[in-house]
Amino acid sequence: MPGIVVIGTQWGDEGKGKATDQLGDRVDYTVRYSGGNNAGHTLVVNGEKYALHLLPSGILNPGVPVIGNGVVVDLEVLFSEIDALEARGVDTSKLVLSANAHIIAPYHKVLDKVTERFLGKRKIGTTGRGVGPAYADKINRVGIRIQDLLDEDLLRDKVEAALVQKNQVLVKIYNQMAIDPAEVADELLSYADRVRPMVRDVARELNDALDAGRLVVFEGAQAHHLDVDHGTYPYVTSSNPIAAGACTGSGVGPNRLDRIVGIAKAYTTRVGEGPFPTELLDEDGERLRVAGGEFGTTTGRPRRCGWFDPLVVEAACTYNGVTDVFLTKLDILTGWDKIPVCTGYEIDGQIVSTYPVMMDDIVKAQPVYEFLDGWTEDISGARTFEELPPTCQAYVRRLEELIRCRISGIGVGPGREQVIMLHDLID
Repeated sequence: MPGIVVIGTQWGDEGKGKATDQLGDRVDYTVRYSGGNNAGHTLVVNGEKYALHLLPSGILNPGVPVIGNGVVVDLEVLFSEIDALEARGVDTSKLVLSANAHIIAPYHKVLDKVTERFLGKRKIGTTGRGVGPAYADKINRVGIRIQDLLDEDLLRDKVEAALVQKNQVLVKIYNQMAIDPAEVADELLSYADRVRPMVRDVARELNDALDAGRLVVFEGAQAHHLDVDHGTYPYVTSSNPIAAGACTGSGVGPNRLDRIVGIAKAYTTRVGEGPFPTELLDEDGERLRVAGGEFGTTTGRPRRCGWFDPLVVEAACTYNGVTDVFLTKLDILTGWDKIPVCTGYEIDGQIVSTYPVMMDDIVKAQPVYEFLDGWTEDISGARTFEELPPTCQAYVRRLEELIRCRISGIGVGPGREQVIMLHDLID
């Protein structure tokens, strides 16, 4: 059985959880390998809606859900999600947590919020959940890891050391109250007993599973164009949600990855600041937002909406070695007479047909559109490609040509069963 990576090809919120969920009970392990609770997955199973922020979507399937070392963990959020799912009858007892995952401490959230306010109009548009500061501490080698919870003296020393400088910054630069290291340590240690049974050598367990022929799905958060190295920097996340991040974020080698599934929404959305060439600031944009329910799973913020941009998706497919694309929310486009699709950008009077590397070019890019015929039929009940209206089929095939990657799955509604599979994502 293969190792499969599921990644977003746009700016997040593409419906990665839905694609992962399609693999269902065939999956032995579902691994969240990057990000924190600044991301979210919304799943609809048997008419019930589940909003997940930190837990992998595989928590709703029979396999083992895993939080890898590349994730930063807010313990309060983790156990709030677990308790909420348990209250609804979901068994979370199989959850595995990497000993090497870093913890989002209370002071990370404070720093995240005051820094954004301080930046003013230059703000990045973070969620204020402490993800960036936690990753910064990780890189600065002053982070606190899950395994540190299991040694009280070590934890207290690390918290105290981390706050020596941070309290100076909070008090002298941001005019905030200093944070008491003892209070922070006490709060973190209050979760130690619940954490202890979950902690494992995730890298070893996943490699053993792959050696034994188990199916392991690596589930990214955010998306390619929010990657700290390859996205629209600085308007990005603080980690590597690209396919290669599955290796560093879980401890498996690149030769263990057999298939890369890229998720693309049938239009485009973005949350937060940053360039967005096909963004719509008119009635069509608002219509997409309302019809698609485009409000953040984690933040509730309204998402910026625009037409499908193949240049964005093609770049992600190329740089990640995407083998299959899963197209979501196709049903939302029902009712438009003509549907624009971006086929290039005009930049300084020149037409380009590939996504630019220079941020200045992306900011200046004006979309060049091709107009495809729309459809009015309700497609939410379609379960085969042939059941889609001819113009809807033509829309999908044209996107396939422009992104230069086969479309293997299509989402036609929010439900787990509202999917058309053109190619199996495993075989």
